[in-house]
Parts: sequence; C-alpha cells; structure tokens
Amino acid sequence: QVQLVESGGGLVQAGGSLRLSCAASGSIFSINYMGWYRQTPWNERELVARIGSAGSTNYADSVKGRFTISRDNAKNKVYLQMNSLEPEDTAVYYCNADVWVRAGSRWYPFWGQGTQVTVSS
Repeated sequence: QVQLVESGGGLVQAGGSLRLSCAASGSIFSINYMGWYRQTPWNERELVARIGSAGSTNYADSVKGRFTISRDNAKNKVYLQMNSLEPEDTAVYYCNADVWVRAGSRWYPFWGQGTQVTVSS
C-alpha cells in the first residue's frame, strides 16, 4: 500500500507563513501529480495547488501569488509554502498523490490524513 503523511500545520496570525510537507511511502512505482486540497466543515474539499512530475503547476485563484507548491521526486515529497495567510485559509489541508503502485495497472489516488491550518485575525 501507499501512505501519505503530512506535517507543518498549526496556528498562525494573519499575514504569517507556514510550510506544509507531505511524504509518500510504500509500494510506489511512480507518482504523477501531487497536490494539496483543503476542506472546512461548511465547504467541499477544494484544490489548492498541484504539481506534475515534470514541475507543471496549477493553483486555485484564491492562493495565486501567496502559495507555492514544490516537490522532490527523489524523496517522493511535496511541499506547500503558504505566505500572507488570511483567516479564510483556515481549513484542514490534505495531501494527494496519483500513484502507480508496483504491479499495478493504473494510477490510483491516495490521500493523507490531513493537517489543520488555523489563521487568526
């Protein structure tokens, strides 16, 4: 199986910064996209940012210019640098990866357990 473990969440004041990390491990042959999603109790899970294996990126309009996604393919890790945080960024952030498992036949999506980010005003 494949496990995704996030770290780096916490409480920060508005205008501050946090860096989220996610490490994928297990029966991995290859990883396509890696990304970050977020969810609040009153909203559906939404894409924050994702990055392809070659480095192409996509961002939600609400985080463009403030958040930066990056990855280390050799370590199967993805990062999210979050700057100029706003109270509206408060959510549980989930790591996601599209993985071709060893002896597999297609890409499978895997999710981390989530990490809480709280931005106080």
